[in-house]
Amino acid sequence: MRFDNYHPAIELLYFTAVFLMTIYFDHPIYVLISFVTAVIYSVYLRGKKAAVCDLLLLAAMAAYAIYYASYHHFGVTGLKTNFIGNQITLEAFAYGMVTGCRLITVLMWGSCLYVLVTTDKIVFLLGRISPKLSLYVSILFRSVPQIIQQAKKIETAREGIYKGIRQGNAFERLSHTAGVLSILITWTIEDAMEKAAAMKCRGYSLKGRSAFAIYRFDNRDRSLVVAMAAMLTILFMAVMFEQTTIYYDPVIVMNPVTPLSVVFYICYVGFLCLPVGLEQCNCKYYS
Repeated sequence: MRFDNYHPAIELLYFTAVFLMTIYFDHPIYVLISFVTAVIYSVYLRGKKAAVCDLLLLAAMAAYAIYYASYHHFGVTGLKTNFIGNQITLEAFAYGMVTGCRLITVLMWGSCLYVLVTTDKIVFLLGRISPKLSLYVSILFRSVPQIIQQAKKIETAREGIYKGIRQGNAFERLSHTAGVLSILITWTIEDAMEKAAAMKCRGYSLKGRSAFAIYRFDNRDRSLVVAMAAMLTILFMAVMFEQTTIYYDPVIVMNPVTPLSVVFYICYVGFLCLPVGLEQCNCKYYS
């Protein structure tokens, strides 16, 4: 069974745990595992576009690490001296790399969440708790692809009167870009107001409003929740044993890698690869 066919509450639980662990774990091995699995899953879901985006994020991570090491000077292992005479240390550079990697990994997992969690799932999960919040979030998720599509339409129309963003000299292109942005912002505001009024007339803001849903919490969902709970329990033990943290100031200090640490690593890989594994099992079952 595909991961996106499970109950929406399971998807919410999974991605909440993934985001929390990605943000909290600063051990390089855990950070690397989260980064690699996020790249694999994002490329699996979105193809070449995700691969290009991930490469750009990787370059941004390297730039952030260099910036962080240049302006934060803790640590005792000197690498070189920058142009203003400050020492660039290994500890500061390593912490900058880890921090940047955690940040871009969160963005990658966010792109996966955007693909899997659709508007109807948001309304199903939040509709009874906070109808207004579910309405705003669903409008936001739907508006992003619409804004991109509308921007392409505006650009195509303006190219017909030689006012495209790739037409003219540098100053004209800047003026044309500003014109496209102005039109797009105006359209976005009007579209949001129309959507909000239409949804309000349909009763989306009423408390306790019910909506049709095909989601049922069956035995397959319960089995997956049990498996996720078992893996999260093992990872919680890793947190208690301080296997997920590392100190960078003034020197890099971490707990030694033991056979139990390897068990924690394998469990973390298994938890993060759970969606891809379910997708592959589904493909083999129906092939």
